[in-house]
Amino acid sequence: MIKILMIEDDLELAEILTEYLEQFDFEVITEDDPFKALSILKLESFDLVILDLTLPGMDGLEVCEAIRQRQNIPIIISSARSDVTDKVHALELGADDYLPKPYDPRELEARIHSVLRRYEALSHTEAEEHTDFKLNESAMQISYKGRALDLTNAEYGILAYMIKKHGMVVSREDLIHNVSAINEDSSNKSIDVMVGRIRNKLGDKSLIESIRGIGYKLLK
Repeated sequence: MIKILMIEDDLELAEILTEYLEQFDFEVITEDDPFKALSILKLESFDLVILDLTLPGMDGLEVCEAIRQRQNIPIIISSARSDVTDKVHALELGADDYLPKPYDPRELEARIHSVLRRYEALSHTEAEEHTDFKLNESAMQISYKGRALDLTNAEYGILAYMIKKHGMVVSREDLIHNVSAINEDSSNKSIDVMVGRIRNKLGDKSLIESIRGIGYKLLK
């Protein structure tokens, strides 16, 4: 499931877009307060941000810049502001796409898939070039410092997901929803046990940091 944070103060529009996107296995969290949205991004892991520019208390361009300074996450601007200067500035600040309102929700869906494909291709390249980890998805194999790890399907899925997230905090819920080998009814304790086994197999327990109340972060 693709998890999206929509920062939009037009709640009626947000509801329409959410209902449409949920048909395609998107989970959409909406926040109309940009300050709260930035706080949520610190605590939870998302696959993409849809960002309006006209927001209460903080301009969307500032929000875009703040997000990009903290993490590498796809950002699609969704705005009624038609000034080309805003569009250029948004792209210069790190936005990946700019969709002027009004638009058909089908176009938003297509833009989301397009941006995510680009990020996925980039993440695969970066994972392959990682100095310590080598991820071979076709063989479902991960090596650490040249040593192939003997992982179960669930352990492989967890570690592969962490590698792709490039040091971002990953919640237990993210792992349950994105690792196919993990049962959706799995408890937090069972996730902790699997992460503990991965730490032991890596031979360095400090590589995976526990983030209290949230989940984990791969440090290398």
